[in-house]
Amino acid sequence: MKKVTIQDIAKELNISFSTVARALNDHPAISEATKKLVREAAQKLNYRQNKLASSLRSGHSYTIGIMVPSLGVSFFSSVVHGIEKIMNENGYSILLYQSNESYESEKKGIETFLNSRVAGIIASVAKETTQYEHFFEIQKRNIPLLFFDRVAEGLQVPAVTIDDYKGGFLATEHLIRQGYKRIVHITAGQTIGIFKERLRGYVDALQLYGLPVDKSLILYGDFSLDFGRQCVQELYQKKVAFDAVFALEDFTAMGVLQQLLDYKVRVPEEVGVIGFANESFGALVTPGLSSIDQQTVPMGEAAAELFLKMLRSEDLYNNLPKHIVLDPHLIVRGSTERLASS
Repeated sequence: MKKVTIQDIAKELNISFSTVARALNDHPAISEATKKLVREAAQKLNYRQNKLASSLRSGHSYTIGIMVPSLGVSFFSSVVHGIEKIMNENGYSILLYQSNESYESEKKGIETFLNSRVAGIIASVAKETTQYEHFFEIQKRNIPLLFFDRVAEGLQVPAVTIDDYKGGFLATEHLIRQGYKRIVHITAGQTIGIFKERLRGYVDALQLYGLPVDKSLILYGDFSLDFGRQCVQELYQKKVAFDAVFALEDFTAMGVLQQLLDYKVRVPEEVGVIGFANESFGALVTPGLSSIDQQTVPMGEAAAELFLKMLRSEDLYNNLPKHIVLDPHLIVRGSTERLASS
C-alpha cells in the first residue's frame, strides 16, 4: 500500500500543505475547526505521523515525561491512564518513570526526561523528597511542569489535587457518626503536604464533634501493609484503648484490618477501619474496606487538559499558576458501617 502523506491530506481537504502540517503539530495559528477537519481526514486516510522526523524538523517533542512514586499502587496507574488517554488523543506519547518513593531515583528520572528532550513533565513527588532543585531546574529551562496529587512545596507551578483536608475530615466524621470515639490516625512524615492536610482534617473533625485530640492515637511511620499491622500490634502492646482507625492510605488500612482479624477483633462491631485512595482491592476483601475516593481518572484527565494549555502557552510561568482541586468522595463499605441509619 502507498504510504499516506501530508500532501494527500491537503489534497483531500483542498487546503495547503503548510496548513495541514501546522494543524497536525497543533500550531496555535490554526483554528480548532481546521485542526478537527485535518485530524478526521488523517484518520480516514489512515495517515501515520512520523513523530521523530516531525520533532527533528520543528524542534518540538511529542513525548511527555510522567514521574510517579509507584505503579504498584493502583491510584497512580489509574491517574496515568487518565493522562495517557487525553495526551494520546492530542498526538502525544508518554515516557513513564517510577521513583519508587526514592529521592535519588526521582532525580535520575528527571535527568532522563531532560536528556530525552521531552515536551514537558507531569510529576507526583516521592515521599523521600525534601529538596526540589531538580524541579527548579525544569522551571529554569522553561520546560512545562505540572504536579498531580503530591506537589513540591514552594514551587509555583500548576497542579491538580484533591481536597485532602476535606478527605481527612470526611473519613473522621464518618467514623464519629458511626459511634466511634477513640479514633486512631496513622499518618506519615509531614514533609508531604497531602498528609499534613489529612491530619488537619482529622483533628478538626474531632474538635467539631467535641472529641479530644489524643496524641497517643496519632501514629507516624513509613506507610505500608506491614506498617499497618505494626501499628495495631503496638497499640495492643501499650494497652492503648481505641475503637477505630483512619489510615492515610489503603495499603496501611489493609494491614490494620488484617491484624485486627488475626486478633479475632470483630470489624466493624468492635473496631472500624477506613483508608484513603479507594484502591481496587478494597471492594474485594471481607469486610469491604471503607475509603476516600480520589477521583483518579478525572484527576489524570484534568492534569492532561491543563498541561495541554501549558504546552500551547507562550508564557509558562510568569502568570499565576492554576491549581485545580477535586472533591473527594466517601466510599462506605463493611469495615465501618455498623449503624444502618448513618
